[in-house]
Amino acid sequence: MNKVILMGNLTRDPEIRYTQSENSLAIARFSIAVNRRFARQGETDVDFFNCTAFGRQAEFVEKYFKQGSRMLLSGRVQNDNYTNKNGERVYSVQIIAEEIEFAERKSTADANAAAAASQNNFGGGAPEPNAAASDDFMNIPDGIEDGLPFN
Repeated sequence: MNKVILMGNLTRDPEIRYTQSENSLAIARFSIAVNRRFARQGETDVDFFNCTAFGRQAEFVEKYFKQGSRMLLSGRVQNDNYTNKNGERVYSVQIIAEEIEFAERKSTADANAAAAASQNNFGGGAPEPNAAASDDFMNIPDGIEDGLPFN
């Protein structure tokens, strides 16, 4: 079984491109920083993972995520080994995203919602935060599910 689940922040804005085929396919490449649960003295406490999403997932990432956005991603690990110009073998891995979800903290989501309302990204404005909610997650407005790729 090859399954990975990561939660972290985008280190840069996603880069998206489209294939040149008749049925153009979106490909998004991005990197996320994931905090380690435990770190030893003198070691880094963050790991960085290169990720790739295809199709509707790629378009979803491009539309709703930017540098610093928090994401929950599940997918698979894929070897990306090759021989460079000098004949040296280069070993690397990447994460192929299969499912992507929002994982913003409520305070960050509220700030993003205010910015979205000023830009009118959600048609009628941004979702209203639930004042009674004590969790740390944002509320998704009714009706937005139609445009999301993971219904």
